[in-house]
Amino acid sequence: MTRVADRLLVVIGMGLLSAPGLFAQPPNSLRGSVVRGMASPTPLSLTLDEALQRGLTFNLGLLDSETASQTAKADRIQALSLLLPQVSGTVAETREELNLTTVGVNIPRNPFLTIPTIAGPFSYVAAQVNVSARIFDWSAARRFRSAKASEQAAQLSVQGSRDLVAQAVANAYLLVIAGASRVDAIRAQVETDRALYNRAMDREQVGTAAGIDVLRAQVQLKAEQQLLLAQQNQLNKDKLALGRIIGLPAAQEFQLADTAPFSPLSAMTQEEALRTALAERPDYQSAKRLVQAAEESLAAARAEWYPTVNVNGYYGDTGLTLANSHGVFAVTGALNLNLFTGGRIHADIERARAALKQRSDELSDTAAQIDVDVRNAFLDLQSAADQVAVAQDNLGLANQTLDQARDRFSTGVTDTVEVVQAQETVALANDNLISALFAHNLAKVSLARAVGMTEQRVKQYLEVK
Repeated sequence: MTRVADRLLVVIGMGLLSAPGLFAQPPNSLRGSVVRGMASPTPLSLTLDEALQRGLTFNLGLLDSETASQTAKADRIQALSLLLPQVSGTVAETREELNLTTVGVNIPRNPFLTIPTIAGPFSYVAAQVNVSARIFDWSAARRFRSAKASEQAAQLSVQGSRDLVAQAVANAYLLVIAGASRVDAIRAQVETDRALYNRAMDREQVGTAAGIDVLRAQVQLKAEQQLLLAQQNQLNKDKLALGRIIGLPAAQEFQLADTAPFSPLSAMTQEEALRTALAERPDYQSAKRLVQAAEESLAAARAEWYPTVNVNGYYGDTGLTLANSHGVFAVTGALNLNLFTGGRIHADIERARAALKQRSDELSDTAAQIDVDVRNAFLDLQSAADQVAVAQDNLGLANQTLDQARDRFSTGVTDTVEVVQAQETVALANDNLISALFAHNLAKVSLARAVGMTEQRVKQYLEVK
């Protein structure tokens, strides 16, 4: 009975992304989604492809990444605006009364002639177009290049988020498949235990079996029924977690339409996977763009010492009315130099140099992590394939042992202890096989994520049916 208790504890303790040593918890945002619409009274038949598409549409982590990309686009547009002429138009009417003495007109006092010191009120109308342009600003130009590279990095980051979402959806889908397989296996075990219990009852009635055999068979049956209830509960929770990732309403009932059978993977060698990953992984390409953006920011900081050339001016009409007016204009060109800034430019350069070093270190770390991801995926893939082979052989042997124990019990050679032990061995072998198959498919998903283009490669590697 210890084996049954251990299996029960495993079922109770297994959450969505905490399966035997391979499931890593995704970021919190990837476990959330935007839910739109109401639950349908008709249960859905959900394929892996449909789950992936829903995840790539409604998952919160991807939506957050797309929002960040829009922000980077806005930053690029703002940096570009500093290089383009700024044009505005003005139409104004002015009514004014002046005290001449306040503007420097000194009117002498004359007893014979009174000259007023107040002018007005009078009015005039002005309509003009104002232009301000940077003819040369090398620092602003490099800042625009930096913002452009940052926008490209953000766009690649969105693709990287798509890969993470596809991995999270595939992992959750596989966990539900494994949970459903465990439910089926335990349900079959319950039927086997019920048959043993009925057989023991029959033998007790005819006097060929002791009462302890009936009690032992009944205890085994109740233990498996408890395990079935726990596993069914865990399956329902795993389905809720999958629905949460892909944006299904919590009340929506659904069944999985695909299964993931065991199939060895020989799509590429480890060396080919490493080369492909460095060429296709969006997070690596994004890190390279961020290094480029940091280089441009450093160049922009150094260019703050360079002179800038600005032109400002306007052209318009001014007069008592627009119909009684005359053209006016003004043009001003300026050469601006930073002669002393109190260390501000030096600080900008040092800050940009530190940012460049950080981005370069992150690029190197990303390349190293990709190497580790690919190697880990291949190690897990080979180990899981070996475990599947061993588990399949062990299940066959366990079934043979169970058949022989049943025959011995039917002929009165042994009691139910041997049969119960054989049944527990079969159940454990089933669990091991399901776990090995689950681990093998998880390794395929991990390899798809490690190489890049996760959505396409997941469907290719899993060969769902």
